[in-house]
Amino acid sequence: MKVLVTGATGFVGSHLLPALERGGHSLTLPVRDSGAEARLPKSIAPNTRRLLVIGEIHAGTDWREALRDVDAVIHLAARAHVLDETAEDEEAFMSVNARGTSQLVEQSIEAGVRRFILMSSIGAVTASSDRLVTLDTPCKPETPYGRSKLAAERVLIDQSRGTNLVWTILRPTLVYGPGNPGNMGRLVRLVRRGLPLPLGAVANRRSFTFVENLVEAVMMTLTHRNAADAVFLLGDGEDLSTAELVRRIATLTGSRTRLVSVPMPLLRGVARGAEAIADATGWSLPLDRATLRRLESSLYVDIEPLYEKLGWTPPIGVDEGLGRMLAAP
Repeated sequence: MKVLVTGATGFVGSHLLPALERGGHSLTLPVRDSGAEARLPKSIAPNTRRLLVIGEIHAGTDWREALRDVDAVIHLAARAHVLDETAEDEEAFMSVNARGTSQLVEQSIEAGVRRFILMSSIGAVTASSDRLVTLDTPCKPETPYGRSKLAAERVLIDQSRGTNLVWTILRPTLVYGPGNPGNMGRLVRLVRRGLPLPLGAVANRRSFTFVENLVEAVMMTLTHRNAADAVFLLGDGEDLSTAELVRRIATLTGSRTRLVSVPMPLLRGVARGAEAIADATGWSLPLDRATLRRLESSLYVDIEPLYEKLGWTPPIGVDEGLGRMLAAP
């Protein structure tokens, strides 16, 4: 199959491209600039992929040459979620994630592409929930990033209606693995330092997605007939509290991190104080209210539809996934 992959040089792309190559697919990789070739996985043979520079992704991006003779599109590229995103960022997220996706979908339909896989996010539904998130959970995204990903989902569904393009939307929870950026990487660095962490009283419940599990899900939805016009939530099938996650990382790294049970009201007060100090001094402190909310809130998802419709379960468990992540250079 001839597959176009956006976001080829990103975290998920770096794991997905080798799997696609092993699967015998030929790859078209639209990239932002000519320097992107150096950032591609070294294992990708030049004769299995076609590289095209398309520039930035927005409503005016010209995808037509990249889409020539393409059978399927896997759209990974997006303006990424950031820790300090604000309402002022809304337009920037919408420009790339919603209107950029709309342009790609429109030109994919014109080019006769048969299948479109959109990498969305659980953030398109919510940022936290004390109840199991299912496909019936109303979508109420709480961030500019989440709203832009939901908008991307909706333009894909709306524009594909009445055409020959079939679509699949994947909503992974926090993705982790070798080379991962973001929140998981920051937590690992804290644990490795061996300092006491005041998270022993956190009794939340979180789903996580190992990147190789995500890759396996993408590979299956690329060809499975029951993945057509379907949305799936993704996770590893085992949910952890933040405290349990810290314990497992500490065990796997041999760190001497000690969890201290600080009452949550007190911890929230400390976070407010740290935020005030950071605002006044410009210092970068490891704890603020936004970070604490992510550490103490719950967000766990129902992955049963993946088994019911595709016969798929995550092949790699949390402990093995964490072990592979931590063993990577």
